[in-house]
Amino acid sequence: MTQTTNWPDLTKSLSSELKNLRGGAPEVMKAFSALAQAALTQGALDPKTKELIALAIGVAVRCDDCIAFHVKAAVDHGASREEILETLGMAIYMGAGPSAMYASHALGAYTQFAAAKANPGAA
Repeated sequence: MTQTTNWPDLTKSLSSELKNLRGGAPEVMKAFSALAQAALTQGALDPKTKELIALAIGVAVRCDDCIAFHVKAAVDHGASREEILETLGMAIYMGAGPSAMYASHALGAYTQFAAAKANPGAA
């Protein structure tokens, strides 16, 4: 991805492709969805913290698509820029140079999703 990636548009496009995958492999995707719901359920960690963990892992494994979805979810759960930056710091610590590059992608995604949330009619 480039610095000019439109992260909200990317998630919309990916959601469409995932819908096709759900149609083609319904049992696998149903099981994956159940796993995601179970993992994100409020427990000792709240859903925002869990999304920040998922974001750090997405950065460390260099998955732009994961970054897009988990930054959006973190923003939707109220994550601040500072929380995103601390999360990215941990991802860089654990994944070194490549994670620093993908952390910049995640920060760009945060900026776009936060702006869209703050001004929903501007999109």
